[in-house]
Amino acid sequence: MARTMWDSSVGKKTVMAVSGLIMLLYLVAHMIGNLKIYFGAGEFNHYAHWLRTVGEPFMHYEWTLWLIRIVLVVAVVAHATSAYQLSRRDIKARPSKYVHARPRASYATRTMRWGGIILGLFIVWHLLDLTTGTVHSGGFQEGHPYQNVVDTFSTWYGDVIYIVAMLALGLHIRHGFWSAAQTLGVGSRARDRALKTVADILALLLTAGFVAVPVGVMTGVVS
Repeated sequence: MARTMWDSSVGKKTVMAVSGLIMLLYLVAHMIGNLKIYFGAGEFNHYAHWLRTVGEPFMHYEWTLWLIRIVLVVAVVAHATSAYQLSRRDIKARPSKYVHARPRASYATRTMRWGGIILGLFIVWHLLDLTTGTVHSGGFQEGHPYQNVVDTFSTWYGDVIYIVAMLALGLHIRHGFWSAAQTLGVGSRARDRALKTVADILALLLTAGFVAVPVGVMTGVVS
């Protein structure tokens, strides 16, 4: 039954919708946590340490954090796989391009695939930069996330990579939230305008919230 569901287009769209909403919830929490950097190194580093001790003593040190990471990895892989397979299915169903582009397709809709690729590459860079320190500039300091963030956004390329990725994220959320609502049966003609408004607000708030961190470093507010 699960295999039959997965093989259908509806099943893949449902997987995309559910995994996308899981990632959206994480992004909201992640953005709020990131903004703690405006309260200083002590507050931000304490928050980063707290993430590793959530659930103690029932959960061992970092167990909750690793559980969250596993759920996110599964969500990202499921989202990307279903998106890729649906894309291939669309191409096979329509091997030749339409003579006229659909005028109602928004910019976000037309760039969903490229936006997904940009975000996928960004996730890899972001982890190598601030989690493992492999590509980090200025010398990665384990246990000092505040300084590591400041180091990253003290470089022009760190700012460019992050801001471009967050703009792509905003477009992705703007279309993806509304699309997920339609897939899960929440959307309707009466709710369409309200759902699109919520999608616009979410996209704007998340984009602005994430971009506020490199902007704070660039302007010297965070240093």
